Amino acid sequence: MKLRDLEKKDAKFMYEWMSDPEVYCNFRFDPKKITIDSCKSFIENSVNDKKNKNFAIADDNDEYLGTISLKNIDMENKNAEYAIAVRKKFHGTGVSKFATEELLKYAFETLNLNKVYLNVLSENTRAIKFYEKVGFIYEGEFKEHLCINSKFKDLKWYCFLKNDYKK
Repeated sequence: MKLRDLEKKDAKFMYEWMSDPEVYCNFRFDPKKITIDSCKSFIENSVNDKKNKNFAIADDNDEYLGTISLKNIDMENKNAEYAIAVRKKFHGTGVSKFATEELLKYAFETLNLNKVYLNVLSENTRAIKFYEKVGFIYEGEFKEHLCINSKFKDLKWYCFLKNDYKK
């Protein structure tokens, strides 16, 4: 497996997970607005994006397995937000763990960040177990922070600090 830049050929597979109700229920985008063309546009725009670094997670045959990102990269404060989405058929295969380890290496060794953080819906227990397993530390919870489909949702915050990465 490897991380590489997103390519237009990834759009159809990106659309696959973005239009899957079991996957998109944990994200905050409107699935009705997602099309193959909007995926292509995201990929095109990500090439020169200085505030966000999006990678394709690819297998040894270069098949797109998912996307992993550092968003809102803040070089002054040395932090960025982590995000990952993997095609459903690759859940539980080690893809997310590999990609997360590679992204943290990039964040701390290449970009020299001090902190990578994430937020997750409190009800997304599968993701929470994964984040804790790979070493993200729970920082707190924002109660009724988001309104999704007319329901208020809690949001948990996690971080990974450079000092913890070095251990």
